[in-house]
Amino acid sequence: MSYKNWYQQHLEGTDFGDKVADRVVQGMGSWSFIIIQTAIIVVWVLGNGYFLIVHFDKYPFILLNLVFSTQAAYASPLILMAANRQADRDKIQAEHQYQHQEKELALNTQLTQDIHTLTQEIHTLLSSEKGPVPSSLEKASVNTEKAP
Repeated sequence: MSYKNWYQQHLEGTDFGDKVADRVVQGMGSWSFIIIQTAIIVVWVLGNGYFLIVHFDKYPFILLNLVFSTQAAYASPLILMAANRQADRDKIQAEHQYQHQEKELALNTQLTQDIHTLTQEIHTLLSSEKGPVPSSLEKASVNTEKAP
């Protein structure tokens, strides 16, 4: 079994519809979509207003307006669904970060306690074998106690 990070685990839980909605919203939120849509509007207006002999959508462009309304009706729920899934991903990531930081804190606390215990043992050994602790070692122990 290979290791999977939180994002890979989250992707396994998404179904086909969620993935399609994410892709559509990702495409609609891009510069290429804006440029293509602008080009279509310009061609539509110029073609129906000036260049075509048969104008299938005359000046108030009611059909174009209907197309935009339909696009907006489908885009709004897709954007909201994608935003909800993004909030879920953010929540999962925050929980994962919290768990990771808790593990690191526990490890750092244990390492700090171990260093402190070893320092005390060194001081005990030095003081029992050679008398008082040399001032250079006292300075070193003070520095290690202040270190994070």
